[in-house]
Amino acid sequence: MRKRRYNGTIRENRMGKVIAVANQKGGVGKTTTAVNLAASLAATEHKTLLIDFDPQANCSSGVGLDVRSAVATSYEVLVGSVTLEEAIRSTDMPYLDVVPSHINLVGAEIEMVEVADRERILKSAVASARRRYDFIIIDCPPSLGLLTLNALTAADSVLIPVQAEYFALEGLGQLLNTIKIVRQNLNPALDIEGVVLTMFDTRLRLANQVADEVRRYFGDRVFRTIVQRNVRLSEAPSFGKPVLLYDVTSTGTRNYISLASEVIARNEAFLERESATRETTALSS
Repeated sequence: MRKRRYNGTIRENRMGKVIAVANQKGGVGKTTTAVNLAASLAATEHKTLLIDFDPQANCSSGVGLDVRSAVATSYEVLVGSVTLEEAIRSTDMPYLDVVPSHINLVGAEIEMVEVADRERILKSAVASARRRYDFIIIDCPPSLGLLTLNALTAADSVLIPVQAEYFALEGLGQLLNTIKIVRQNLNPALDIEGVVLTMFDTRLRLANQVADEVRRYFGDRVFRTIVQRNVRLSEAPSFGKPVLLYDVTSTGTRNYISLASEVIARNEAFLERESATRETTALSS
């Protein structure tokens, strides 16, 4: 993959929507959702940046990036040795870029222990990129440490994947409490973008019971789209592709295109403001 080169002027009034994909419970489809939501938004010709903020770097490999060859990653951005723009890489999709991750992120929290305003480092780094993208998707690590705090402070909203299984709501109270603390101290405007049910097995009565419980708990914040268990969706990362590039006809592709459509619909007013800004810029240039 090559480094993305940007042409044209930066629109000073343009601000992209930053969405953090977070759940400290592992194995809920968080990274799968981040990768495939970003790819699906890009497929609708919305310029999208995917920031891999998980030391496991699964987002990076999931879009075909060899993390071993990545010189500038989200780790270098966090410790201040490169800018976010220097870490951005293009992908096989014209409207999708990625900031790769690295295992070094594991030690970043210790390195930043004495750094002033350490919870706002990613927010400062992302500020200029917001003017180049319609959506910025941040894949958070499966924990509620300093990395996730940085992501939540930089984000406009949080998208929460919830696995349709017995312990679905376990730990969500802790995540919601963290969101509340971030609102009070770091990012008052942080909102919940929505909750998406993942790994849904239609054959299991338990899955439907869990779905009903999640809807009772979160109400209309739950997306109508349900991401079903799907072999193609599970296979795609091993080929370094989002599912829509691996098998465009698969259930996984349909699910994430549907989720992207809902995200776009929920941000319709924001997108209309962006369109108006672009038209005004074009007329004045």
